[in-house]
Amino acid sequence: MEKQERNCHVVVIPYPAQGHINPMIQFSKHLASKGLQVTLVIFSSPTHSTPASLGCVKVVTISDGSDTGSRSIADLLKQFQATVTQKLSQLVVELGISSGHPVSCLVYDSFMPWVLEIARHLGLTGASFFTQSCAVNSVYYQIHEGQLKIPLEKFPVSVPGLPPLDVDELPSFVHDMESGYSAILTLVVNQFLNFRGADWVFVNSFNTLEEEVVNWLAGQRSIKPIGPMIPSVYLDRQLEDDTEYGLSLFKPALDGCMEWLDSKETGSVVYVSFGSLAALGEEQMAEIAWGLWRSGCYFLWVVRESEEKKLPCNFMEGSSEKGLIVTWSPQLEVLSHKSVGCFMTHCGWNSTLEALSLGVPMVAMPQWTDQPTNAKYIADVWRVGVRVKANEKGIVTKEELEKCIREVMEGERGSEMRRNSEKWKKLAKTAMGEGGSSEKNITEFAVKLASKFNETTDSKA
Repeated sequence: MEKQERNCHVVVIPYPAQGHINPMIQFSKHLASKGLQVTLVIFSSPTHSTPASLGCVKVVTISDGSDTGSRSIADLLKQFQATVTQKLSQLVVELGISSGHPVSCLVYDSFMPWVLEIARHLGLTGASFFTQSCAVNSVYYQIHEGQLKIPLEKFPVSVPGLPPLDVDELPSFVHDMESGYSAILTLVVNQFLNFRGADWVFVNSFNTLEEEVVNWLAGQRSIKPIGPMIPSVYLDRQLEDDTEYGLSLFKPALDGCMEWLDSKETGSVVYVSFGSLAALGEEQMAEIAWGLWRSGCYFLWVVRESEEKKLPCNFMEGSSEKGLIVTWSPQLEVLSHKSVGCFMTHCGWNSTLEALSLGVPMVAMPQWTDQPTNAKYIADVWRVGVRVKANEKGIVTKEELEKCIREVMEGERGSEMRRNSEKWKKLAKTAMGEGGSSEKNITEFAVKLASKFNETTDSKA
């Protein structure tokens, strides 16, 4: 693309949660590599420090007003919308002046559909970015359109493009109406308020991964899968020096993890992480601890500082010959290490895409939100892992965990999962590589946006 296209200025606005920020950071980097000027705007708590830039991507951080005391989820969401609505228009004008190039497009997280109204008011292109899987998005779309009535009464549930879903395979907000998360259900369903009105719709997935549901959704309106959005060095190697997302709410224990992994044999380690939000009960933490111990495998377990007190007494010291427990880890480096043979995961979409892209089979232990549906795909559609079964109290026992770990790490079933994992790893690289389906969609967006900008500039000249 011609150098002058750097004049075409795009503002990218993620929802302020790590799982939403990471893929939109990567999308920003890809757009910048195509010749666009990109500013990433993060509305977050003032306690989080962020860099001023990520390569060619400028980063601007603005307080989201969430530091004013604890309130309900519904109140926090209203406050966030009010803050962004109040500040974004002025910010867009200021960014245009400070950079010398007026903003042409707002790329906004689909959790914030009301940003499209701001784009329209400013005369800008509006592009919605869905950070979750097409399968999960399709469930929420069906609810929004009134095709799937909640509360649900019959199971399994039939959704176009998806396998039949039982109660524990649906996104948690859909079937657990008593959980007090009605505000979040409204949030995820409202992603589709102006689904057909946005100029572009992007999804962090790739065509071959979710082919049937991608095609079905594309029949409702044009969507563009542009994933997996993970750092380029682990996938397509098209972005120079792109080795990490570049913005983490936690500090990884880099040296200790990698040195420990270096000392272990190929495929001998179970890596365990439940992401940045999951908070397990003390009984469940004990069952995981003893399940790992009983498996006989080496394990690297991420236990956030706030969760450490839930570990069994003296477990950390007593298991030091077999395991390493850290408060956070450089997950991509860990998953790509030759000694890691299995990933016990909460099945967050970013973690799932990372494991698929790096060819690591999984023990799926979903907690809430989109994770049960991701786990269904891991075990039954992509066949790259097993899903644990909870007992009548909702606890996954040490015996169940030991069985699932052994199933993935040993025997013919484990070998089949590793072969399937390698297949998806190759397909992910193909999608993001030069001429791949996702890479083409990113290029098409950049070219059309730049072309529209140049036409507008020429007409004003």
